[in-house]
Amino acid sequence: MNISPDIVGNEFAEVSIRIDDEANSRRLRVEDLKTGRVRFLDALELETIVWLPEGNLRRLLDPSSDRWREDA
Repeated sequence: MNISPDIVGNEFAEVSIRIDDEANSRRLRVEDLKTGRVRFLDALELETIVWLPEGNLRRLLDPSSDRWREDA
């Protein structure tokens, strides 16, 4: 089944999201519309994001930690 993606965006980022059924289990497909980079997140990874303490999530959101590095 092919489900149309939804777009989530703000002044800092814009991503396309959809449910992917091509793996062993359903997962979330997230595509950065600026770079075309794609990440698949399974249920465990999504649950981990939900349970992350606020400080850990802020460190992930810091663009200087990974996004601006050339080796990322």
